[in-house]
Amino acid sequence: MKTNSEPKTGGLAGVNAGQTAICSVGKEHDSLTYRGYSIDELVAFADFEEVAYLLIYGELPNKKQLQNFQAEFIQGQRIPDHVRKLLEQLPASSKTMDVLRTSCSVLGSFEPETSKHSQVQIATRLMPYLASCLFYWYFFAVKLQVKEVISNQPTLAGHILYLLKGKAATSEEIQSLKSSLILYAEHEFNASTFAARVCVSTGTDFYSPITAAIATLGGPLHGGANEAALRLIQSFSDPDEAEKGVLQMLAEKKLIMGFGHRVYTTSDPRSKFVKQIANLDRSEAGVHYFAIAERIEQVMGREKKLFTNLDFYSSLVYNSFDFAVEMFTPLFVFARVAGWSAHIMEQRANNKLIRPDAEYIGPALRKYVPLEARK
Repeated sequence: MKTNSEPKTGGLAGVNAGQTAICSVGKEHDSLTYRGYSIDELVAFADFEEVAYLLIYGELPNKKQLQNFQAEFIQGQRIPDHVRKLLEQLPASSKTMDVLRTSCSVLGSFEPETSKHSQVQIATRLMPYLASCLFYWYFFAVKLQVKEVISNQPTLAGHILYLLKGKAATSEEIQSLKSSLILYAEHEFNASTFAARVCVSTGTDFYSPITAAIATLGGPLHGGANEAALRLIQSFSDPDEAEKGVLQMLAEKKLIMGFGHRVYTTSDPRSKFVKQIANLDRSEAGVHYFAIAERIEQVMGREKKLFTNLDFYSSLVYNSFDFAVEMFTPLFVFARVAGWSAHIMEQRANNKLIRPDAEYIGPALRKYVPLEARK
């Protein structure tokens, strides 16, 4: 996600890199729409699976279509035995994003894209499959436990929470997590999505651009802001210390993650939702950290005129579920597979190899000097 440290020029800022019918970001008063539907309505009324279907198929599902989609979703939770064996070989020191990247890539060898495994089937499978793989590896390698990762939960939020807790989550817990997943599901031509479109534009298989997108999201300037935001919030003992500390960081021109955005100018339309969800945690720790986060938000608004982006308060939401901090960006992945898949299909439907020009700024034409004549 964008941080306030990123330059306002360069990095293709303001460059129109293509057309899409999937998502509109910041076009009218910092709004966000998926396939023409306002994010406000989707969060208020839709389940994540409806949104995933909308992104992948282009329209909201009817009841029968949603039931079939959820049935495929449950089937997608399984991990092939060969993949399990590979996951067991990955060291506990592995980065979670590297585990996801490997899990995606290797499935492409065991279940290659064919008439048996179509692009929409792969897109649907990857969401629960990647969650299953990460939790299987995490419990095996880090917690030294072997756990079953088929939850038979028909929702992504339910599946994730079952894997985390070992039991079915409450409807309130599922509701909170599903809202976050909807907010992370799609965001136009961000770095990982554009990487996926560049990759698939070469004519490669479906797994390769998803793998490329995961690798791209693994970079700290794109994914990881929610992890950094939580570490910042938890580094202060109370709101007053947070204000003093943030002012000192600003004076030293240090990074404050979770603020500002490359596209939005006045507010991130997703942030209000995760802030509301974070405030639902009325535990002692939840109230404590929320107060610190609010003070940081106030200081950044007052001193730098910067607003929170999706990552800032989502860090508190994920922390309230007791997710390990290294799981935060993977949660982003599980949802964003829907958006990446939609863009891969859209690129394929009217494909041209993405090959931009570059402005050359190197030396003028020079004459080759034989080795023996060089000083």
